Amino acid sequence: MTNSIAASRNDWDDLSESGDAREQRGRPNWTDILFFLLLAVSAGYALKTFSNSMDYYEQTILVCAVPAFAWLGWLWRPLRTLILTTAFATGFAIWLYQGDIERAEQTFFLKYLFSSQSAILWMCALFVLATACYWLGFVSPTSAWLGTALTWAAVFAGTTGMLVRWRESHLLGPDIGHIPVSNLYEVFVLFALVTALFYLYYERRYATRALGGFVLLVITSAVVFLLWYSFTRDAAQIQPLVPALKSWWMKIHVPANFIGYGTFSIAAMVAFAYLVKQHSQTKSWLKLAPLFALGVLLAGEPMIFGSQQVSTTWMLYLGIGALIVGTILLFRKPIGERLPSFEVLDDIMYRAIAIGFAFFTVATILGALWAADAWGAYWQWDPKETWALIVWLNYAAWLHLRLMKGLRGTMAAYWALVGLLVTGFAFLGVNMFLSGLHSYGAL
Repeated sequence: MTNSIAASRNDWDDLSESGDAREQRGRPNWTDILFFLLLAVSAGYALKTFSNSMDYYEQTILVCAVPAFAWLGWLWRPLRTLILTTAFATGFAIWLYQGDIERAEQTFFLKYLFSSQSAILWMCALFVLATACYWLGFVSPTSAWLGTALTWAAVFAGTTGMLVRWRESHLLGPDIGHIPVSNLYEVFVLFALVTALFYLYYERRYATRALGGFVLLVITSAVVFLLWYSFTRDAAQIQPLVPALKSWWMKIHVPANFIGYGTFSIAAMVAFAYLVKQHSQTKSWLKLAPLFALGVLLAGEPMIFGSQQVSTTWMLYLGIGALIVGTILLFRKPIGERLPSFEVLDDIMYRAIAIGFAFFTVATILGALWAADAWGAYWQWDPKETWALIVWLNYAAWLHLRLMKGLRGTMAAYWALVGLLVTGFAFLGVNMFLSGLHSYGAL
Protein backbone atom coordinates (compact mmCIF):
# COMPACT_ATOMS: atom_id res chain seq x y z
CA MET A 1 0.00 0.00 0.00
CA THR A 2 2.72 2.48 0.98
CA ASN A 3 4.72 1.75 -2.17
CA SER A 4 1.65 2.27 -4.36
CA ILE A 5 0.85 5.63 -2.81
CA ALA A 6 4.48 6.73 -2.93
CA ALA A 7 4.69 5.79 -6.60
CA SER A 8 1.56 7.82 -7.31
CA ARG A 9 3.06 10.88 -5.65
CA ASN A 10 6.36 10.44 -7.53
CA ASP A 11 4.46 10.33 -10.83
CA TRP A 12 2.88 13.65 -9.98
CA ASP A 13 6.28 15.12 -9.12
CA ASP A 14 7.47 14.15 -12.58
CA LEU A 15 4.45 15.78 -14.18
CA SER A 16 4.62 18.97 -12.10
CA GLU A 17 6.29 21.81 -13.90
CA SER A 18 6.92 23.77 -10.73
CA GLY A 19 8.27 20.92 -8.65
CA ASP A 20 5.89 22.09 -5.96
CA ALA A 21 5.39 18.66 -4.41
CA ARG A 22 9.12 18.36 -3.76
CA GLU A 23 9.62 21.95 -2.58
CA GLN A 24 6.84 21.89 -0.01
CA ARG A 25 8.78 19.40 2.14
CA GLY A 26 11.82 21.68 2.41
CA ARG A 27 12.50 24.73 4.51
CA PRO A 28 10.72 28.00 3.70
CA ASN A 29 12.52 29.96 0.99
CA TRP A 30 12.53 33.65 0.07
CA THR A 31 9.18 33.36 -1.72
CA ASP A 32 7.58 32.11 1.50
CA ILE A 33 9.04 35.04 3.43
CA LEU A 34 7.83 37.46 0.76
CA PHE A 35 4.36 35.91 0.86
CA PHE A 36 4.24 36.29 4.65
CA LEU A 37 5.27 39.96 4.36
CA LEU A 38 2.59 40.59 1.74
CA LEU A 39 -0.02 39.05 4.01
CA ALA A 40 1.19 41.10 6.98
CA VAL A 41 1.15 44.37 5.02
CA SER A 42 -2.31 43.59 3.63
CA ALA A 43 -3.65 42.78 7.09
CA GLY A 44 -2.15 46.00 8.44
CA TYR A 45 -3.79 48.01 5.67
CA ALA A 46 -7.14 46.34 6.33
CA LEU A 47 -6.87 47.05 10.06
CA LYS A 48 -6.09 50.70 9.38
CA THR A 49 -8.73 51.22 6.68
CA PHE A 50 -11.64 49.15 7.97
CA SER A 51 -11.06 49.13 11.73
CA ASN A 52 -14.38 50.89 12.31
CA SER A 53 -16.19 47.97 10.66
CA MET A 54 -14.43 45.28 12.72
CA ASP A 55 -14.82 44.43 16.37
CA TYR A 56 -12.02 43.16 18.60
CA TYR A 57 -12.62 39.52 17.72
CA GLU A 58 -12.60 40.15 13.96
CA GLN A 59 -9.33 42.04 14.28
CA THR A 60 -7.86 39.15 16.27
CA ILE A 61 -9.00 36.63 13.67
CA LEU A 62 -7.44 38.77 10.91
CA VAL A 63 -4.11 38.95 12.70
CA CYS A 64 -4.09 35.20 13.37
CA ALA A 65 -4.97 34.53 9.73
CA VAL A 66 -1.61 35.94 8.57
CA PRO A 67 0.65 33.17 10.00
CA ALA A 68 -2.03 30.55 9.33
CA PHE A 69 -2.27 31.35 5.61
CA ALA A 70 1.49 31.77 5.35
CA TRP A 71 1.91 28.26 6.75
CA LEU A 72 -0.75 26.80 4.45
CA GLY A 73 0.86 28.57 1.49
CA TRP A 74 4.17 26.94 2.39
CA LEU A 75 2.58 23.50 2.64
CA TRP A 76 0.64 23.85 -0.60
CA ARG A 77 2.10 26.40 -3.00
CA PRO A 78 -0.89 26.69 -5.38
CA LEU A 79 -2.87 28.13 -2.46
CA ARG A 80 -0.59 31.18 -2.50
CA THR A 81 -1.57 31.95 -6.08
CA LEU A 82 -5.24 31.66 -5.19
CA ILE A 83 -4.87 33.97 -2.19
CA LEU A 84 -2.97 36.62 -4.16
CA THR A 85 -5.29 36.59 -7.18
CA THR A 86 -8.47 36.69 -5.10
CA ALA A 87 -7.00 39.49 -2.97
CA PHE A 88 -6.25 41.49 -6.12
CA ALA A 89 -9.71 40.86 -7.62
CA THR A 90 -11.45 41.68 -4.34
CA GLY A 91 -9.44 44.87 -3.90
CA PHE A 92 -10.29 45.89 -7.46
CA ALA A 93 -13.98 45.28 -6.82
CA ILE A 94 -13.93 47.27 -3.58
CA TRP A 95 -12.21 50.12 -5.40
CA LEU A 96 -14.86 50.03 -8.12
CA TYR A 97 -17.64 50.36 -5.55
CA GLN A 98 -16.21 53.66 -4.26
CA GLY A 99 -18.33 53.20 -1.15
CA ASP A 100 -21.61 53.10 -3.11
CA ILE A 101 -23.52 49.82 -3.32
CA GLU A 102 -25.61 51.16 -6.24
CA ARG A 103 -22.55 50.94 -8.50
CA ALA A 104 -23.09 47.18 -8.63
CA GLU A 105 -25.58 47.75 -11.46
CA GLN A 106 -23.80 50.73 -13.02
CA THR A 107 -20.20 49.59 -13.47
CA PHE A 108 -19.48 47.03 -16.18
CA PHE A 109 -16.90 44.98 -14.27
CA LEU A 110 -19.09 44.84 -11.17
CA LYS A 111 -22.28 44.02 -13.01
CA TYR A 112 -20.85 41.20 -15.09
CA LEU A 113 -17.81 39.95 -13.19
CA PHE A 114 -16.93 41.09 -9.69
CA SER A 115 -20.09 41.88 -7.76
CA SER A 116 -20.84 39.03 -5.37
CA GLN A 117 -23.83 37.70 -7.28
CA SER A 118 -22.03 37.86 -10.64
CA ALA A 119 -18.90 36.14 -9.31
CA ILE A 120 -20.92 33.39 -7.61
CA LEU A 121 -22.92 32.76 -10.79
CA TRP A 122 -19.61 32.42 -12.64
CA MET A 123 -18.53 29.95 -9.97
CA CYS A 124 -21.66 27.87 -10.57
CA ALA A 125 -21.17 27.80 -14.34
CA LEU A 126 -17.49 26.91 -14.06
CA PHE A 127 -18.14 24.04 -11.66
CA VAL A 128 -20.70 22.53 -14.04
CA LEU A 129 -18.26 22.83 -16.96
CA ALA A 130 -15.47 21.35 -14.84
CA THR A 131 -17.64 18.35 -14.00
CA ALA A 132 -18.28 17.69 -17.68
CA CYS A 133 -14.59 18.04 -18.52
CA TYR A 134 -13.53 15.62 -15.79
CA TRP A 135 -15.88 12.96 -17.14
CA LEU A 136 -14.72 13.62 -20.69
CA GLY A 137 -11.22 13.09 -19.30
CA PHE A 138 -11.89 9.35 -19.19
CA VAL A 139 -11.81 9.56 -23.00
CA SER A 140 -9.43 12.49 -23.51
CA PRO A 141 -6.76 13.31 -20.88
CA THR A 142 -6.66 16.91 -22.13
CA SER A 143 -10.25 17.37 -21.01
CA ALA A 144 -9.32 16.25 -17.48
CA TRP A 145 -6.59 18.89 -17.38
CA LEU A 146 -9.21 21.47 -18.44
CA GLY A 147 -11.43 20.20 -15.63
CA THR A 148 -8.69 21.03 -13.13
CA ALA A 149 -8.22 24.50 -14.61
CA LEU A 150 -11.96 25.21 -14.56
CA THR A 151 -12.22 24.00 -10.95
CA TRP A 152 -9.48 26.41 -9.93
CA ALA A 153 -11.25 29.18 -11.85
CA ALA A 154 -14.52 28.35 -10.08
CA VAL A 155 -12.81 28.50 -6.68
CA PHE A 156 -11.29 31.85 -7.62
CA ALA A 157 -14.67 33.24 -8.70
CA GLY A 158 -16.50 31.90 -5.65
CA THR A 159 -13.90 33.10 -3.16
CA THR A 160 -13.86 36.53 -4.76
CA GLY A 161 -17.65 36.62 -4.66
CA MET A 162 -17.75 35.76 -0.97
CA LEU A 163 -15.14 38.37 -0.04
CA VAL A 164 -16.88 41.05 -2.09
CA ARG A 165 -20.22 40.05 -0.53
CA TRP A 166 -18.66 40.68 2.88
CA ARG A 167 -17.81 44.23 1.83
CA GLU A 168 -21.22 44.73 0.19
CA SER A 169 -22.95 43.89 3.47
CA HIS A 170 -21.08 46.75 5.15
CA LEU A 171 -21.95 49.13 2.32
CA LEU A 172 -25.64 48.43 2.95
CA GLY A 173 -25.35 49.76 6.47
CA PRO A 174 -23.14 49.60 9.58
CA ASP A 175 -25.63 47.31 11.35
CA ILE A 176 -25.94 44.92 8.38
CA GLY A 177 -22.31 44.06 7.67
CA HIS A 178 -21.27 40.54 8.61
CA ILE A 179 -19.12 37.64 7.47
CA PRO A 180 -20.98 35.79 4.66
CA VAL A 181 -21.65 32.49 6.42
CA SER A 182 -25.02 33.31 7.96
CA ASN A 183 -27.64 31.66 5.71
CA LEU A 184 -28.15 28.71 3.38
CA TYR A 185 -27.17 30.65 0.27
CA GLU A 186 -23.83 31.66 1.73
CA VAL A 187 -22.98 28.33 3.36
CA PHE A 188 -23.74 26.44 0.15
CA VAL A 189 -21.15 28.60 -1.60
CA LEU A 190 -18.77 27.91 1.28
CA PHE A 191 -19.46 24.18 1.02
CA ALA A 192 -18.69 24.15 -2.71
CA LEU A 193 -15.44 26.08 -2.21
CA VAL A 194 -14.20 23.97 0.70
CA THR A 195 -14.99 20.70 -1.05
CA ALA A 196 -13.31 21.82 -4.26
CA LEU A 197 -10.18 23.06 -2.50
CA PHE A 198 -9.69 19.84 -0.55
CA TYR A 199 -10.28 17.83 -3.71
CA LEU A 200 -7.69 19.87 -5.63
CA TYR A 201 -5.21 19.21 -2.85
CA TYR A 202 -5.80 15.45 -3.01
CA GLU A 203 -5.71 15.55 -6.81
CA ARG A 204 -2.20 16.95 -6.72
CA ARG A 205 -1.02 14.86 -3.80
CA TYR A 206 -2.07 11.58 -5.37
CA ALA A 207 -1.37 12.49 -8.99
CA THR A 208 -4.78 11.58 -10.37
CA ARG A 209 -7.59 13.50 -12.01
CA ALA A 210 -9.80 10.43 -12.37
CA LEU A 211 -11.68 11.28 -9.17
CA GLY A 212 -12.62 14.78 -10.32
CA GLY A 213 -15.82 13.68 -12.01
CA PHE A 214 -16.99 11.86 -8.87
CA VAL A 215 -16.24 14.66 -6.41
CA LEU A 216 -17.53 17.39 -8.71
CA LEU A 217 -20.88 15.60 -8.87
CA VAL A 218 -21.60 16.47 -5.26
CA ILE A 219 -20.42 20.05 -5.84
CA THR A 220 -22.66 20.32 -8.91
CA SER A 221 -25.56 19.06 -6.79
CA ALA A 222 -24.84 21.90 -4.35
CA VAL A 223 -24.76 24.32 -7.29
CA VAL A 224 -28.16 23.10 -8.50
CA PHE A 225 -29.64 23.67 -5.06
CA LEU A 226 -27.91 27.03 -4.78
CA LEU A 227 -29.37 28.24 -8.07
CA TRP A 228 -32.84 26.92 -7.25
CA TYR A 229 -32.75 28.46 -3.78
CA SER A 230 -31.46 31.76 -5.12
CA PHE A 231 -34.01 32.19 -7.91
CA THR A 232 -37.07 30.83 -6.08
CA ARG A 233 -36.46 32.46 -2.69
CA ASP A 234 -34.43 35.53 -3.73
CA ALA A 235 -31.84 34.17 -1.31
CA ALA A 236 -28.91 36.05 -2.83
CA GLN A 237 -30.09 39.28 -1.21
CA ILE A 238 -28.01 40.31 1.80
CA GLN A 239 -30.12 40.42 4.95
CA PRO A 240 -29.34 41.68 8.48
CA LEU A 241 -28.33 39.04 10.97
CA VAL A 242 -30.94 37.63 13.32
CA PRO A 243 -30.01 38.26 16.99
CA ALA A 244 -28.87 34.65 17.59
CA LEU A 245 -26.21 34.99 14.87
CA LYS A 246 -24.73 38.26 16.11
CA SER A 247 -21.81 36.53 17.73
CA TRP A 248 -18.12 36.19 16.97
CA TRP A 249 -18.51 32.43 17.54
CA MET A 250 -20.23 32.21 14.16
CA LYS A 251 -17.06 33.33 12.40
CA ILE A 252 -15.17 30.21 13.48
CA HIS A 253 -17.92 27.67 14.18
CA VAL A 254 -19.48 27.70 10.70
CA PRO A 255 -16.24 27.43 8.64
CA ALA A 256 -15.01 24.57 10.85
CA ASN A 257 -18.35 22.81 10.40
CA PHE A 258 -18.21 23.06 6.62
CA ILE A 259 -14.67 21.78 6.41
CA GLY A 260 -16.17 18.68 8.01
CA TYR A 261 -19.11 18.57 5.60
CA GLY A 262 -16.84 19.09 2.59
CA THR A 263 -14.31 16.39 3.48
CA PHE A 264 -17.06 13.92 4.44
CA SER A 265 -18.54 14.50 0.98
CA ILE A 266 -15.18 13.86 -0.68
CA ALA A 267 -14.83 10.62 1.30
CA ALA A 268 -18.29 9.51 0.17
CA MET A 269 -17.63 10.16 -3.50
CA VAL A 270 -14.24 8.45 -3.32
CA ALA A 271 -16.06 5.53 -1.69
CA PHE A 272 -18.45 5.49 -4.64
CA ALA A 273 -15.45 5.38 -7.00
CA TYR A 274 -13.97 2.55 -4.90
CA LEU A 275 -17.14 0.49 -5.28
CA VAL A 276 -17.36 1.22 -9.02
CA LYS A 277 -13.79 -0.03 -9.44
CA GLN A 278 -14.51 -3.04 -7.27
CA HIS A 279 -17.51 -3.99 -9.42
CA SER A 280 -15.82 -3.10 -12.72
CA GLN A 281 -15.60 -6.80 -13.68
CA THR A 282 -19.02 -7.73 -12.31
CA LYS A 283 -21.41 -8.88 -15.02
CA SER A 284 -24.50 -9.34 -12.87
CA TRP A 285 -26.62 -6.22 -12.44
CA LEU A 286 -28.18 -7.88 -9.42
CA LYS A 287 -24.90 -7.48 -7.56
CA LEU A 288 -24.86 -3.83 -8.58
CA ALA A 289 -28.37 -3.20 -7.26
CA PRO A 290 -27.31 -2.03 -3.75
CA LEU A 291 -24.82 0.45 -5.20
CA PHE A 292 -27.33 1.71 -7.77
CA ALA A 293 -30.05 2.05 -5.12
CA LEU A 294 -27.75 3.98 -2.79
CA GLY A 295 -26.61 6.24 -5.62
CA VAL A 296 -30.21 7.01 -6.60
CA LEU A 297 -31.09 7.60 -2.94
CA LEU A 298 -28.30 10.14 -2.67
CA ALA A 299 -29.55 11.79 -5.86
CA GLY A 300 -33.10 11.79 -4.53
CA GLU A 301 -32.26 13.22 -1.11
CA PRO A 302 -32.55 16.85 -2.31
CA MET A 303 -36.22 16.16 -3.12
CA ILE A 304 -36.91 16.98 0.52
CA PHE A 305 -35.88 20.53 -0.34
CA GLY A 306 -38.70 20.89 -2.84
CA SER A 307 -42.18 22.22 -2.31
CA GLN A 308 -45.47 21.79 -4.11
CA GLN A 309 -44.57 24.55 -6.59
CA VAL A 310 -41.17 23.18 -7.58
CA SER A 311 -41.71 19.43 -7.29
CA THR A 312 -41.23 19.10 -11.05
CA THR A 313 -37.76 20.57 -10.71
CA TRP A 314 -36.69 17.98 -8.19
CA MET A 315 -38.38 15.12 -10.01
CA LEU A 316 -36.30 16.10 -13.05
CA TYR A 317 -33.24 16.30 -10.84
CA LEU A 318 -33.92 12.81 -9.49
CA GLY A 319 -34.34 11.44 -13.01
CA ILE A 320 -31.07 12.98 -14.20
CA GLY A 321 -29.30 11.75 -11.06
CA ALA A 322 -30.53 8.20 -11.58
CA LEU A 323 -29.46 8.39 -15.23
CA ILE A 324 -25.96 9.55 -14.25
CA VAL A 325 -25.58 6.78 -11.66
CA GLY A 326 -26.83 4.19 -14.15
CA THR A 327 -24.46 5.46 -16.86
CA ILE A 328 -21.47 5.31 -14.51
CA LEU A 329 -22.31 1.72 -13.60
CA LEU A 330 -22.93 0.84 -17.25
CA PHE A 331 -19.42 1.98 -18.17
CA ARG A 332 -17.90 0.74 -14.91
CA LYS A 333 -15.21 -1.35 -16.62
CA PRO A 334 -13.40 1.45 -18.56
CA ILE A 335 -13.97 3.85 -15.66
CA GLY A 336 -12.56 1.37 -13.16
CA GLU A 337 -9.45 0.88 -15.27
CA ARG A 338 -8.70 4.61 -15.13
CA LEU A 339 -9.30 5.00 -11.41
CA PRO A 340 -6.37 4.89 -8.95
CA SER A 341 -5.49 1.73 -7.08
CA PHE A 342 -7.64 0.52 -4.20
CA GLU A 343 -4.83 1.49 -1.80
CA VAL A 344 -4.86 5.10 -2.99
CA LEU A 345 -8.67 5.31 -2.90
CA ASP A 346 -8.70 3.85 0.59
CA ASP A 347 -6.03 6.28 1.77
CA ILE A 348 -7.89 9.32 0.41
CA MET A 349 -11.11 8.11 2.01
CA TYR A 350 -9.41 7.68 5.37
CA ARG A 351 -7.57 11.02 5.29
CA ALA A 352 -10.69 12.93 4.25
CA ILE A 353 -12.77 11.43 7.06
CA ALA A 354 -9.98 11.97 9.60
CA ILE A 355 -9.63 15.65 8.68
CA GLY A 356 -13.39 16.12 8.56
CA PHE A 357 -13.84 14.45 11.94
CA ALA A 358 -11.20 16.66 13.53
CA PHE A 359 -12.79 19.87 12.25
CA PHE A 360 -16.32 18.66 12.97
CA THR A 361 -15.24 17.91 16.55
CA VAL A 362 -13.83 21.42 16.92
CA ALA A 363 -17.00 22.87 15.38
CA THR A 364 -19.19 20.93 17.81
CA ILE A 365 -17.19 22.18 20.79
CA LEU A 366 -17.35 25.75 19.47
CA GLY A 367 -21.08 25.33 18.93
CA ALA A 368 -21.51 24.28 22.56
CA LEU A 369 -19.57 27.33 23.73
CA TRP A 370 -21.67 29.53 21.45
CA ALA A 371 -24.86 27.97 22.84
CA ALA A 372 -23.73 28.66 26.39
CA ASP A 373 -23.02 32.27 25.44
CA ALA A 374 -26.34 32.74 23.61
CA TRP A 375 -28.79 30.55 25.53
CA GLY A 376 -27.09 29.86 28.83
CA ALA A 377 -26.59 26.10 28.32
CA TYR A 378 -23.92 24.11 26.50
CA TRP A 379 -26.30 21.40 25.28
CA GLN A 380 -30.10 21.33 25.10
CA TRP A 381 -30.76 18.34 22.83
CA ASP A 382 -32.01 20.65 20.12
CA PRO A 383 -32.66 18.64 16.88
CA LYS A 384 -29.65 20.22 15.18
CA GLU A 385 -27.45 19.40 18.15
CA THR A 386 -28.78 15.85 18.31
CA TRP A 387 -28.11 15.17 14.64
CA ALA A 388 -24.68 16.77 14.88
CA LEU A 389 -23.96 14.23 17.61
CA ILE A 390 -25.25 11.42 15.37
CA VAL A 391 -22.91 12.54 12.57
CA TRP A 392 -20.01 12.74 15.02
CA LEU A 393 -20.71 9.28 16.44
CA ASN A 394 -21.04 7.82 12.94
CA TYR A 395 -17.58 8.94 11.86
CA ALA A 396 -16.07 8.27 15.30
CA ALA A 397 -17.20 4.66 14.94
CA TRP A 398 -15.81 4.49 11.36
CA LEU A 399 -12.42 5.77 12.49
CA HIS A 400 -12.39 3.55 15.58
CA LEU A 401 -13.01 0.40 13.53
CA ARG A 402 -10.47 1.55 10.96
CA LEU A 403 -7.71 2.11 13.51
CA MET A 404 -8.52 -0.68 15.96
CA LYS A 405 -9.99 -3.40 13.73
CA GLY A 406 -8.48 -2.54 10.34
CA LEU A 407 -11.76 -1.61 8.65
CA ARG A 408 -11.13 -1.57 4.88
CA GLY A 409 -12.69 -2.38 1.55
CA THR A 410 -16.37 -2.78 0.75
CA MET A 411 -17.72 -2.24 4.26
CA ALA A 412 -15.72 0.95 4.76
CA ALA A 413 -16.78 2.32 1.37
CA TYR A 414 -20.49 1.62 1.84
CA TRP A 415 -20.34 3.10 5.34
CA ALA A 416 -18.70 6.30 4.05
CA LEU A 417 -21.36 6.53 1.33
CA VAL A 418 -24.22 6.08 3.81
CA GLY A 419 -22.49 8.65 6.01
CA LEU A 420 -23.20 11.28 3.36
CA LEU A 421 -26.93 10.57 3.70
CA VAL A 422 -26.71 11.07 7.46
CA THR A 423 -24.65 14.23 7.06
CA GLY A 424 -27.05 15.59 4.43
CA PHE A 425 -30.00 15.18 6.75
CA ALA A 426 -28.11 16.83 9.61
CA PHE A 427 -27.20 19.71 7.30
CA LEU A 428 -30.60 20.38 5.74
CA GLY A 429 -33.18 17.75 6.64
CA VAL A 430 -33.34 18.90 10.24
CA ASN A 431 -34.20 22.41 9.05
CA MET A 432 -37.04 21.01 6.96
CA PHE A 433 -38.71 18.64 9.40
CA LEU A 434 -37.58 19.42 12.93
CA SER A 435 -38.08 22.86 14.43
CA GLY A 436 -35.73 24.09 17.12
CA LEU A 437 -33.32 26.77 18.22
CA HIS A 438 -31.44 26.49 14.90
CA SER A 439 -34.53 27.04 12.73
CA TYR A 440 -33.30 30.41 11.47
CA GLY A 441 -31.80 28.41 8.59
CA ALA A 442 -35.14 26.91 7.53
CA LEU A 443 -36.19 26.86 3.91
